[in-house]
Amino acid sequence: MTLDFLGTLQRTHMCGDLRASHAHQHVVLMGWVNRRRDHGNLIFLDVRDRTGITQVVLDKEHSGNAHAKAEAARPEFVVAVQGKVRRRAAGLENPNMPTGEIEVLAEELLLLNESKTPPFSPAEDAIANEEVRLKYRYLDLRRTEMQHHFALRSRVAMAIRNYLVGAGFLEIETPFMTRSTPEGARDYLVPSRVHAGSFYALPQSPQIFKQILMISGFDRYFQIARCFRDEDLRADRQPEFTQVDLEMSFPQQDTVFAVVEGFLTAAFAAAGIALTPPFPRMTYDEAIRNYGIDKPDMRLPAMVSLTGALTPELRTALKIEQELPVLGFTIPAVGILSGTARKALLSEIRSGFGDCGLDILDVSRLGSNPSFVPLSNSIDNKLGQEIRRFHGYNPGPDSRTEDSDLVVVVTPKLGTPARWNHDPLWIYKRVGALRLQLAQKFADKHGRFTQTGTAADYKFTWVTDFPMYEWDEEAKVWNAAHHPFTSPHEEDIKAGRLTSDKGAVRALAYDIVLNGTELGSGSIRIHRQDVQAEIFRSLGMSDAEAKQRFGFFLDALEYGTPPHGGIALGLDRIIMILAGAASLREVIAFPKTAKAIDLMVDAPSPATDPQLRELHLRITTRS
Repeated sequence: MTLDFLGTLQRTHMCGDLRASHAHQHVVLMGWVNRRRDHGNLIFLDVRDRTGITQVVLDKEHSGNAHAKAEAARPEFVVAVQGKVRRRAAGLENPNMPTGEIEVLAEELLLLNESKTPPFSPAEDAIANEEVRLKYRYLDLRRTEMQHHFALRSRVAMAIRNYLVGAGFLEIETPFMTRSTPEGARDYLVPSRVHAGSFYALPQSPQIFKQILMISGFDRYFQIARCFRDEDLRADRQPEFTQVDLEMSFPQQDTVFAVVEGFLTAAFAAAGIALTPPFPRMTYDEAIRNYGIDKPDMRLPAMVSLTGALTPELRTALKIEQELPVLGFTIPAVGILSGTARKALLSEIRSGFGDCGLDILDVSRLGSNPSFVPLSNSIDNKLGQEIRRFHGYNPGPDSRTEDSDLVVVVTPKLGTPARWNHDPLWIYKRVGALRLQLAQKFADKHGRFTQTGTAADYKFTWVTDFPMYEWDEEAKVWNAAHHPFTSPHEEDIKAGRLTSDKGAVRALAYDIVLNGTELGSGSIRIHRQDVQAEIFRSLGMSDAEAKQRFGFFLDALEYGTPPHGGIALGLDRIIMILAGAASLREVIAFPKTAKAIDLMVDAPSPATDPQLRELHLRITTRS
């Protein structure tokens, strides 16, 4: 087989552009052979590029030379086609293809390059073996689904950039090689050849730099920034990722919220989704008490406190701890479970609770005992009110759950501890975890996680007033729950809680949450050196230690730092949700595996001895 040169030929159209209105036009297409069908005197080639597929007809009688070349063509060969667009014959249209009304009758075919038989076909809709996909990522990225993901990513990123520039933000880049600072995960370190024994760190975020940009007077900064964190991976976490990072001077929380809601509305509009801000808000405490988690998934009804429905006498009769909360929730439209299925579910839930002291109340049995009928009715009404509120109805006092709704009520057994690992809200969190577990288990029943392509698929919320500190049970100390530049509430500072009651201190920190995924976190920052010093001291950090770790930043605070605040949202996570993908790996062009390996380039890989000597490094084996 002899391959052709492209010469001066230029394509006139992309493969996905042609429609019936192009009939009778001469066109030049270039791309890959997606599929080949040989019918003797007629050979059909589906030619693919990133915009779509066009069917090309090679008729031996019309163009014998092109037909002869098509006999040698195989999937993933690179070709150029010259020919005339014509409408397909009646009844032969393909309604599943945007170009399905037309085909191109080829006059000339150029075989520009051949291809080995690929380990999988990019024409396939799904490839089960992800490791093979990642090893041959260049083939995987040819698939229509992947091409759509990255076209979507490009449109969304551009919409965000355009919105922020229009809102007065300046796009400013910050360094990749910087000083190691605590950000909550391990740093990736880069050894210095010039400064033996010293290391740069790849940034976990541009946090300190963007605050310094506010000190520098830029007022509004943004960056679609690459960030690096050496941490254990999962479906929504990669060692290198991209975030929409912004900071502004003189903001209130509402200022930040309005900007974020604005660029998210623009971003989702680029994906064909019309959002309607403002988004709902709740405090951290409300999120935990109503959803059991600080990133609530609001596609399902909230938890309901049933504590008031149980009198001391009822608690005694049902062997329920007197002072602890009783919580219920509903998974809608699960359907009526058989007795066997219900028993199996109760057993599964109790097994999951283990010995923590929680139990599940068999509500279906309460109604069969006259002593507990009023309690059964009360539970049904309270959960029914939440179901109606969730659906947007006005919940009357006698709202009831439907027979098809799964009702779950969790109670604390006698002797259940009020605190677990110093956490007084642990019961809410454990019940919240069960709510999410059952929501996934019955996802095919309730259908709340199925995308419909409308704004109803996307439930945003802001979570505010996070705790400033978190208790480290192992070390018996309070640590910063966020980076140590997050400002506490002014009234908590004035009340002296930084030293007297750390557990009650609230941070001016906020998260934007979508469908149970944290899209981003931010805060109003500390802009006064005296407050920053007090925060460091409250964390048990001496002035000398603070100077050693953050000296350059503390110095900058002395030169007229304005009040400022900002946020960073994960661009990869936004695209993952918009694309309906199960993993970040579907929307990052060259991702790592769960073991942080790039299978395509075989990285990480050992360094050579000369490289190590230049960097003043030596590899030793741990005993």
